[in-house]
Amino acid sequence: MPAEIPARVLTLAGSSVQVFADAPTACLAAAGRIAEAVKASLAARGRAVLGLATGATPEPVYARLVALHREGALSFARVSTYNLDEYYPIQPLDPLSYRSYMHWHLFQHVDLAPDHAHVLDGTVPEAFAAEHAAQFDRWIAADGGLDLQLLGIGRNGHIGFNEPSDLSVDDARKLPTRLVPLHPITRTDAAREFGGEDKVIPRALTMGVAPILAARSILVLAFGPRKAEVVAEALRGPVTAEVPASLLQTVPGKVTWLLDEAAAHQLVYDSNLR
Repeated sequence: MPAEIPARVLTLAGSSVQVFADAPTACLAAAGRIAEAVKASLAARGRAVLGLATGATPEPVYARLVALHREGALSFARVSTYNLDEYYPIQPLDPLSYRSYMHWHLFQHVDLAPDHAHVLDGTVPEAFAAEHAAQFDRWIAADGGLDLQLLGIGRNGHIGFNEPSDLSVDDARKLPTRLVPLHPITRTDAAREFGGEDKVIPRALTMGVAPILAARSILVLAFGPRKAEVVAEALRGPVTAEVPASLLQTVPGKVTWLLDEAAAHQLVYDSNLR
């Protein structure tokens, strides 16, 4: 499987930032890194644990992983997955649910055991939502933590649905999986998917910042000019809960950003560039 070569590589805020000619090439590189992480974890401890994201950005990543599986180059038989988030409330068969998304884009196409595919439950009664979220974190811990976490980044800097807040950095880093209200920018960006901003489900269950930062490696995908400003804030700006993706600066050496040229536009390439 040939490696996808970035056009530019630099180090910023303790992260490796790889800039590709376009988003499809970056997605191929992301899929390759996920496949490598699975194989390395299987070799090291006999199983692999992946944190997965949803949305339009990672769809080509899942398509490539499915292709690798069909080619016999990648098995999910000893893999467990944990998804970042789920709208609340929502039925799993609703086409807008992230459970449905994962079924259509990955789960049904690979040899992942159904009981190893974990997605937060958008039908859990609200009185039990906090315990369900806490159990999700316990499951991740019992599985040995995440070998790799795949992330996107919202225009407001959210990772998962960890939205901007006025928390201290220390408190934001400790956030567990939980039920949250969605930020107005997040709802605006979901309007097309739901058929109008007023139809967007206003809350979600999200994996917390703490289990995300605890992953042994983290891949962040960001494409297009609309992400350029927040990518620059996350990598060049101060660490602050007002830009949740900036919290990734607190785990140097773990994070790789895969960008296209448009998303990297506001980054200043310096002496670290090669």
